[in-house]
Amino acid sequence: MSFNVSGANNPATALAHVTPRPVQNLFADNYLAFDSASGGGTFAAQFLPEIYEKEVERFGKRTISGFLGMVGAEMPLASDQVIWSEQGRIHTQYTGVAITDANNGGGNGGTIVLPANHLINVGDTVIISASVAKTLKCYVSAVGATAATLQPYTQQNLSGSGTEVNFADTDDANTVFVYGTEFSKGSEMASSYKSKDASFTQFSNRPIIIRDQYSVNGSDTAQIGWVEVTSENGASGYLWYLKSEAEARLRFNDYLEMAMIEGEEASATALTNANIYGTEGLFAALEDRGLVFEDEDFDPAGGGGLSEFDLILNELDKQGAIEENMMFLDRATSLGIDNMLAAQNSYGSGGTSYGVFNNSEDMALNLGFSGFRRGSYDFYKTDWKYLNDSVTRGGFSDIEGVIVPAGTSTVYDESLGKNISRPFLHVRYRASEADDRKMKSWITGSVGGNYTSTLDKMQVNFLSERCLCVQAANNFVLLKRVS
Repeated sequence: MSFNVSGANNPATALAHVTPRPVQNLFADNYLAFDSASGGGTFAAQFLPEIYEKEVERFGKRTISGFLGMVGAEMPLASDQVIWSEQGRIHTQYTGVAITDANNGGGNGGTIVLPANHLINVGDTVIISASVAKTLKCYVSAVGATAATLQPYTQQNLSGSGTEVNFADTDDANTVFVYGTEFSKGSEMASSYKSKDASFTQFSNRPIIIRDQYSVNGSDTAQIGWVEVTSENGASGYLWYLKSEAEARLRFNDYLEMAMIEGEEASATALTNANIYGTEGLFAALEDRGLVFEDEDFDPAGGGGLSEFDLILNELDKQGAIEENMMFLDRATSLGIDNMLAAQNSYGSGGTSYGVFNNSEDMALNLGFSGFRRGSYDFYKTDWKYLNDSVTRGGFSDIEGVIVPAGTSTVYDESLGKNISRPFLHVRYRASEADDRKMKSWITGSVGGNYTSTLDKMQVNFLSERCLCVQAANNFVLLKRVS
């Protein structure tokens, strides 16, 4: 059969070029080209679009969890609150001490102001200092409820004369440190002598309940569509409509870590009246009782360098001086430390390190450092994705990194009935013999065999109850940008 038709308005014109074929193959003359340009209308369903089954991973690894898994541990908790105690200093020191009378009215010694319930006694030997050039060793000759009289060993009083050390009645920012005692022969301890009991500080935190939910209606579960994916842990395969459920689970795992890092205790009555109390996260704990280093400049190109990093070491010396530390940094700070270390190395051209392929300059160049030692401290450096990701803290750039000590504390665990060692940074989750709330998930609705309600959906619920314990926070360093 053939067509012998003329006229542009004849509907058969659009089919004149079609030659049917006995097999389902595409040839130059057997396809239907119905589109608006040829005047025949649009039939998009005539040919299925070419669909790539595999997802394109344009963001790489999207999850940010893993930080707490590297530096901490997880342990059960059976109460609404976790309480721990931390050691106090064993030596006595007072800062911001004011001098009320540097020469006791022209006599011997001088009078200082001390806080109520101070622990300085008659017979103590102390150092009083306002600066490097203004330091005296003294004997405590008298004490009161909020005052003490200091008699210098090498001059008549605190005010001094000539080349002696001169303190004034207006000096109000002195430091007093007890370094020992001295008593005369045959002397007796005064009845008012204050025992220097070991001090400790008590801290606490409370767990919060973290929840999330994924739902898909029953009709959509009947429309099968497979997608080939590669999960965040490297596994690959095909997922049906539960692909979004898998991503909801990944997102919830991130929530578990971010809530422990960013958690804040509630003080607003509008929240506490609604039984929303919050929890102390890592950043809040370090802001409150850790070391905060602001506006660092480790990169020598910016005028800083190793001398600025040494400020951190000087502060660590005043604290626990834990030898091994982990550095979790954003990209800019990590590169700044790389430049700082490269500037110290005299090997190669311009101090450059050729770190792989036997340090051959012609084969490979390594400009990164994963670890280094400075003074008595070892530092292991890594990038922290949470601080680089644009949809998390990387979008703010106010936190540059944290330095976490690789230390442990020994405590008595009531659940285990014995002493155990715990990292300074660890998570406590709510659990008992009846219920484990570390990470719960359950399905409700009309899909999946759990017909628990009249709702025509499958609802996947996630729940956890946990808090973070930041012990010995004075050994942590928070690197913060404020300008």
